[in-house]
Amino acid sequence: MVTRREFLTATSRALATSVVASGFSRTTDAASIRFGYAAITWGSAVTQAIDDIAAVGFRGIQLRGEAFAQYGERPGELRDLLARHNLTFAVLSSGNLSIDPAREREEIATHTQHAQFVRAAGGLYLQIIDERPKGRPVVADDYQRLGRLLTELGKRTADLGIPVVYHHHMNSTGEKPHEVKAVLDAADPKYVRLLFDVAHYQQGGGDPVAALRQYREWIDVVHVKDVRPTGSDRPAGAGYEFVELGQGRVDMPGVFAALREIAFDKWAIVELDRVPNAGGTPKQSAEANKKYLLDHGFVV
Repeated sequence: MVTRREFLTATSRALATSVVASGFSRTTDAASIRFGYAAITWGSAVTQAIDDIAAVGFRGIQLRGEAFAQYGERPGELRDLLARHNLTFAVLSSGNLSIDPAREREEIATHTQHAQFVRAAGGLYLQIIDERPKGRPVVADDYQRLGRLLTELGKRTADLGIPVVYHHHMNSTGEKPHEVKAVLDAADPKYVRLLFDVAHYQQGGGDPVAALRQYREWIDVVHVKDVRPTGSDRPAGAGYEFVELGQGRVDMPGVFAALREIAFDKWAIVELDRVPNAGGTPKQSAEANKKYLLDHGFVV
């Protein structure tokens, strides 16, 4: 006679075997990713961005320097505003980090102050972009210095409970794939994490799908973003613009597959620098991006 416990055990094993054989459902395994939206498209209209992003239905938000300028002395007010909108303050874009030795002390102090603001406002991560040296080519020591500076800043913000995430970026030291690697090789992963941007990596000449697998141990935040050349007669490496998901040349299905493969369960921030279509609004672009995610089985 089969006991109830034996029956439930056998049923559970059969179900597990079925799931492994067929692959996780798109909705089930995608639900672990926490999707937020970046307020950059709204510019200085921070409260409007909060209203719209919450209304569209995203769970978190990435804010920029405008939020610090407007709420820097009142972080509790921002925390309460986000709570009323059921939005997690996922990331603050803290601006650029210069590798100029003459500015090091000032730079570290500024970004540490931003991390204090993030903590007081209930935020989670501090995003750092760097400044590519002006008037000269990048040399190997630049990557080393940037990695060391990021690590030093990360030690300061770790004391506040706010991790630093390095955002590789076009027109920065970490623009091309080998440059991203060189910066990370010089940084301490205990204090520096990676904000991986699929569109910037694509535009920089890399394969974002392969890089998601390559840097899976580094990545704490992903920017879900698309990019296309400006003008149909221009090569992909010439002018470019960021566009709504599915409208550019990033292999978004491949990106989503890689995120599932690496079991990514942290913050994925949908980002669009500006509305690409004349007459459109930031909210309409957010709605289009949400529709794309829903159409591909993601729970936003």
